[in-house]
Amino acid sequence: MPMPDGRSQGISWSVGFFAVSGVVEIALGLWEAPRPLAFWPVWEALGRGLLYFLLAAGLWRRLALCRSMAMVYCLATLVTYGVVLGLALLRAPVAFPTSVVVESLFQVPSCAILFPYLRSPRASVLFPRPLFGP
Repeated sequence: MPMPDGRSQGISWSVGFFAVSGVVEIALGLWEAPRPLAFWPVWEALGRGLLYFLLAAGLWRRLALCRSMAMVYCLATLVTYGVVLGLALLRAPVAFPTSVVVESLFQVPSCAILFPYLRSPRASVLFPRPLFGP
C-alpha cells in the first residue's frame, strides 16, 4: 500500500528495521563497554551503528545497491545467528555475550520476514535508482 509520499510500507519497514538495528547496536556496544567509558569503545559502537543508518538512508532513497546489500545482510544474519541460536539451544559449552543473544532474538525473525520482501518482484520495482546517475 503506497504511503502519502509514494513509498510502500515495505520500504518503511525495511528502513525502520535497519534504523532500530543501528540504535540497538550502539546501545549494546555502550552497555558492554568497560566502565568508565573511554573514547575508543564509544567510537567503535557509534561506527558499527552508523553502518546500519547508512543502509537505512540508502533504502529510504530507494537505491538498488542498498536493496542488494540488505538482502545479503539478511542472508548472512539468518545463517550466522541461526548457527548461534542452534548452538545455544544444543547447550554448547560456549559463552555468548549478551549482545549476541539480544541481536539474534531481534534480527533473526526480522530478517526472516524482510528477506522475502526484498527479493520480491514488487521490491525490485520500488528500488530503481542506481547508486550514481539520475
